[in-house]
Amino acid sequence: MKQHWYVYIMTNRPDGVIYIGITDNLDERVKEYKLKLYLKSFTARYNCNKRVYFEILDDGQTALDRERQFKKWKRQWKVDLIEQMNPSWSDLSMNWKLNYNRLRK
Repeated sequence: MKQHWYVYIMTNRPDGVIYIGITDNLDERVKEYKLKLYLKSFTARYNCNKRVYFEILDDGQTALDRERQFKKWKRQWKVDLIEQMNPSWSDLSMNWKLNYNRLRK
């Protein structure tokens, strides 16, 4: 089975704080944010527990490059990207596989 990587954006509320990350296990990573396993982390401090955007990539280097690209972007570009996939800034981490299939159509 091929390993996938994910670039994702977390937030605390619509048009709120934006956190960008990468992982090879998106469900587990989001669970860590929701449970605030790392209390001193940026995501715990700002309550970034809603996944509002993600991309699936084929390898870790591509994911890392994409994450770095996002981090260089102006905030409005990131907001526009989120709103293309998720105009209501809904938490996509609930049943994310179902949401992904629905949003790809």
